[in-house]
Amino acid sequence: MSGRKYEVQATTPWWLPVLLGFLTAVGPISTDIYLPAFPAMVRSLHTSLSSVQMTLSIWFVGLAIGQLTVGPLSDRFGRRRPLIVGNAIFALASAVCAAAPDILTFSAARFVASIGASASLVIPTACVRDLVPDQRAGARMMSRLVMVMGVVPILAPMLGGIVVTFVSWRVIFWVSAVYGLLCVLLVTRMLPETLAEENRQRLPPIMLLARYFALLGHRGFLSHALISAFSTFLSFSYLTAASPIFINGFGFTPFQFSMLFGLFAVFMIGASQINGALVSRFDPHKILTVATSISVAGSLVLLGLAFWMGGHPAVTPGLSPIIVALIGAMLLTLSPTGVIYPNATMGALADHAHVAGTASALTGTMQYVFGAVAGILIGLLSALPHFSGGTPLPMAIGMAVGAFAMVMCLPLRPIRT
Repeated sequence: MSGRKYEVQATTPWWLPVLLGFLTAVGPISTDIYLPAFPAMVRSLHTSLSSVQMTLSIWFVGLAIGQLTVGPLSDRFGRRRPLIVGNAIFALASAVCAAAPDILTFSAARFVASIGASASLVIPTACVRDLVPDQRAGARMMSRLVMVMGVVPILAPMLGGIVVTFVSWRVIFWVSAVYGLLCVLLVTRMLPETLAEENRQRLPPIMLLARYFALLGHRGFLSHALISAFSTFLSFSYLTAASPIFINGFGFTPFQFSMLFGLFAVFMIGASQINGALVSRFDPHKILTVATSISVAGSLVLLGLAFWMGGHPAVTPGLSPIIVALIGAMLLTLSPTGVIYPNATMGALADHAHVAGTASALTGTMQYVFGAVAGILIGLLSALPHFSGGTPLPMAIGMAVGAFAMVMCLPLRPIRT
């Protein structure tokens, strides 16, 4: 398929959510694949753990900035061209990361890569909104997309753990560069243009800024976008802290940690597929309420366990009963995000079909701004004497903050009649 003509069919081809999920997975693969490599990067680049952790926050900041730009560009020029350019930038910058001689070069290249990768985080969601205007149908398609996208968080850390164990962490970023080039090829050859020429927006920058403020003033958009953003805050608190906790604190090998990471991803994917069935029978607003409540309950258990472990630091390395309980609490807290993400995202875009790219960009920007804040918070807490040494307290605090904030945002949603 050339992909140069706009054509919306009654039913989208089965492979289109697969393709969109593969494109969106650029974000997770670039985040997750190098988490097991943190300790190896500290040694190789002669830097500190906090500096390596900060590259994760740099990545999130770049994604936030990039999405603000690429969303309006996709509303102006269509969905395909920004995707092609963005993935090409991502591939080139990832190659620079692979060859970086020091942490400063790596951080700068990582920032540029995140600007390019932002296209694949914004535009596939806008494509779903272009093709499926109904919120329930859109949530179902987003759940299918999350299923495909979620395979990457299972495989990426495992691949990263194997690479770190047997080769060099630099191979991870060569793999990322190849992934970016493959995305360019797939968009060029397969992705249809979902935004018709007559529906494209040609607005000056001041009007784009006004549009962002208008979206923030829309109660339905803001409430759902905040829920989505705090869900990201929760998830990224886990992403930033988990590797040092389990590898340095609990004595897991990089490969063992990658297997555990895959377990978390399996549960989140399973939740997203359950959501695909639930939205056909129940109100998405009620589903969102239940999912956030489950996440809060899990975060309370997690926080209690983390405080107990902080007062009893002599934990046996490996799967001791207390670590198994901690993993269970993390699963209960993280798994509902597989339900929260598609429902909150489609809720934010539901009333904004004419500016789906811009609305998707602002939603994504909020997610990654909050993710960057979570990374900074975890880094600061981990630097405190009481929170050092591999304790799960910083992670538990960050995840609890995200869970409780989501519940606080629920009453902000518009009253439905």
